[in-house]
Amino acid sequence: MLYIVPTPIGNLEDITLRALRVLREEVSVILAEDTRTTRHLLERYDIRTPLRAFHAHNEHAAVDKIVAELAAGATMALVSDAGTPGISDPGFLLVRACRQAGVRVECLPGPTAFVPALVASGVPCDRFHFEGFLPHKKGRQTRLRYLAALPHTFVLYESPHRLLRCLTELTEVCGPGRMACVARELTKVFEEVRTAPLGELLAAFSQREVKGEMVIVVAGREE
Repeated sequence: MLYIVPTPIGNLEDITLRALRVLREEVSVILAEDTRTTRHLLERYDIRTPLRAFHAHNEHAAVDKIVAELAAGATMALVSDAGTPGISDPGFLLVRACRQAGVRVECLPGPTAFVPALVASGVPCDRFHFEGFLPHKKGRQTRLRYLAALPHTFVLYESPHRLLRCLTELTEVCGPGRMACVARELTKVFEEVRTAPLGELLAAFSQREVKGEMVIVVAGREE
């Protein structure tokens, strides 16, 4: 059996009792995106389950071996550095392979960055499109134009050193008056959720250096 276990995106208290039980008692191995990051979480809760690396650079090579172990009776947990595995993090290939091999997969509910950003933004969230990270080069402008034309809210992930580029491009394709939100450092000490027209957000973040992973929420196009 494979458990998919979400882990905190910042505040280490944001983990469920069930997740702690699974990591401590139910599995023989924890597959971790970065074993150093996960070890910090495990030490916080005195969990001593062995760790094994499973990340974007080795997942294609490792999937078959892991599925074979699971099919033979092993029980493992998959975690990412933060949030829910498979959401802009490794996990999809392993889950698909497990399903194809008849291995049971159980996903625990838990943290993911875009949900609190979306709800706290004040931008309509009854319908939304989750885009994740935009392509860096090929196809980027095509995706931006597609997103700008959507009639409902869309959500992006972005790194701090590409935030200004992303806000500039969004302002160009959506217009400076489109409402949007930049949420960063969610659940951490310096959490910031800032909602304003895109032009104002671009001007504001052009004046300062920012850190932490970003969630950008943009309102849909009005008719």
